[in-house]
Amino acid sequence: MPVFGEPSSGLGRRLTERPDFALVGILRIPEIQTSPWAALWRRVLLAAILLAAATLVVFIGRDGYRDNTGNELSLLDAAYYSTVSLSTTGYGDITPVTPQARLINILVITPLRILFLIVLVGTTLSVLTERSRQAFKIQRWRHTVRNHTVVVGYGTKGRTAVDAMLGDGIKPADIVVVDTDPNVLERAANAGLVTVHGTATQSDVLRLAGVQNAASVVVAANRDDTAVLVTLTAREINPKAKIVASIREAENTHLLRQSGADSVVVSSETAGRLLGIATTTPSVVDMIEDLLTPEAGFAIAERAVEPEEVGGSPRHLSDIVLGVLRDGRLIRVNEPEVDTLEAPDKLLYLRNVHV
Repeated sequence: MPVFGEPSSGLGRRLTERPDFALVGILRIPEIQTSPWAALWRRVLLAAILLAAATLVVFIGRDGYRDNTGNELSLLDAAYYSTVSLSTTGYGDITPVTPQARLINILVITPLRILFLIVLVGTTLSVLTERSRQAFKIQRWRHTVRNHTVVVGYGTKGRTAVDAMLGDGIKPADIVVVDTDPNVLERAANAGLVTVHGTATQSDVLRLAGVQNAASVVVAANRDDTAVLVTLTAREINPKAKIVASIREAENTHLLRQSGADSVVVSSETAGRLLGIATTTPSVVDMIEDLLTPEAGFAIAERAVEPEEVGGSPRHLSDIVLGVLRDGRLIRVNEPEVDTLEAPDKLLYLRNVHV
């Protein structure tokens, strides 16, 4: 199985120029889970609507029909003719003559035939039309996807990043996962995420994931050189997207910055610092873990400055403010230049998730 940094075969090239039908199996849109009984009743209702429409057509043109007794067709006769025709039962060899027999045939025999056809043919039709439905969904998704998040790599870091985004309220359909491992993509699809199978170092794969229209890109590759190349490619495709990348070694941070990453997380050093802190003050590690878990306790959040807060000090607010974002720069709350809040500022503060 190729890793992110390895070149793929020629089949992975020019993906964005392929027809949607050829992308089935590469780009996967999650299915909306529905009850099997609901799907069954929809098929029964559709069959009933078709039967009613056929009956109406036959009844309107009843002057052109005669039964074996030579009488003009009634509404019941038209319904009977429609049922035996739509159910492919045929007619002529054994024909109900009395209205009671024909009513029984309509109310009992025909529904049984319809249910039999649903059970016998329904699954086969679903299998035959699955590829066409996927192609239609891919076409619709590619024309409508905007302001989503592309996650490159669905290993431990990628899954944790996705869990954090879902905990912050981002919808699964707004997250696209790119990976080369079909097994991890299957897990991502089961979580309701859109998946793309391919090497993220190729611009075609990132374009297929919609990076050109994405609001943010999370690079969670297993290798630093791969992270640099993916970041460089993503920044070339989308100069405005927020790119967050993870690397193992701090010495590669400047490479990620030069490649266009807005934020760089050094996973090995961060874990090392936490391990060191835990030896002396483990409660600090527990608090940091609480801040990084959006589902419970406290969480670090961002909000705009309220109009009544303009001109005041962030240290005097009811919220515990950690920093101020001004002109794209993070300033710590204890620095004198943020003693007076301005209208465009944003605050980083501690939010109680239970409130």
